[in-house]
Amino acid sequence: MKKIKIAQIGAGHDHAAAAITTLKLQSDIYDFIGYAVVGGDEPVYDNNQWAYENVKRMTVDEILNYPGLDAICIETEDRRLTEYAIKAAEKGLHIQMDKPGSESDKDFDRLIDLVKQKYLVFHMGYMYRYNPAVIKLKEDIKSGKLGEIFAVEAQMNCIHPVEKRKWLGNYPGGMLYYLGCHLIDLVYSICGEPQEVIPLSQPIGTDGVTADDFGMAVFKYKNGVSFVKSTAAEIGGFERRQLVVCGTKGTVELKPFEWLGSECAGVFSPQTTGVREAFDENWYAKGEYHDTAVHGRYDAMFRAFAEYVTGEKKNPFGYEYERELHKLILKACAA
Repeated sequence: MKKIKIAQIGAGHDHAAAAITTLKLQSDIYDFIGYAVVGGDEPVYDNNQWAYENVKRMTVDEILNYPGLDAICIETEDRRLTEYAIKAAEKGLHIQMDKPGSESDKDFDRLIDLVKQKYLVFHMGYMYRYNPAVIKLKEDIKSGKLGEIFAVEAQMNCIHPVEKRKWLGNYPGGMLYYLGCHLIDLVYSICGEPQEVIPLSQPIGTDGVTADDFGMAVFKYKNGVSFVKSTAAEIGGFERRQLVVCGTKGTVELKPFEWLGSECAGVFSPQTTGVREAFDENWYAKGEYHDTAVHGRYDAMFRAFAEYVTGEKKNPFGYEYERELHKLILKACAA
């Protein structure tokens, strides 16, 4: 397979260092030409200099006009993602863009219309879509193994320093917009469009933080209720990240969603997911538990993008899926 010539615009997203590291590691499929730093990137970029060693720094114009370029990875600070994705789309480049997109429904709609008109691959950085336990769970749901799904419960918690919690005030819904979007994607992909969305995000009220550092939303369906929760001040929250799917024939719990182990250096490291399956109606049945094989957090996501660009596979998360998901995220954030 011919290597995909790709560059990265932005170094301000919290996943930017992971993105550039993954692209460099996947040199068998990507020809990585360089990166550009844009306004607003500096705080995150300055803390992640290690990720950009031995990589050419370029201007945005140099990247967008680079001969033979196939694709762009957009990793700016959250509020500028859609802005630069539009610039890439106007140049006819395939796009890997981090989540969640724009605070503006209008701008995101313009982006989707543009990539759709130009038949470009548009792929977002929802890495949980490629978690092996999530893939297996969705296969079991589709086969009917769990019966009719009536509830999805998703949590993505952690503990952030005060300054990061204050930073969340830049976005509607705070923590729900920042990390909860991953969970909303999971609920939407499993349950579809809800009948009603109830935003419940609010400040925890400590350390002088007025941003919504407690993110939560409830989704009402004809046959049940699902919820997502994402907090920024929860001690032990990372270990409790989880996805629970309840059906009339069984329940599957993914917890811990991301277990790094004692020797792992952080979320860039290989990890496992704990899986508990319960299909016995006996109240005291413990179900069956196992861990997935070790997997990289971003590896499968970037390999999938390459397959979509080459036409080897079709992106299952199409233009209209991303458009409607974005609308749902903003609704859940009361934007």
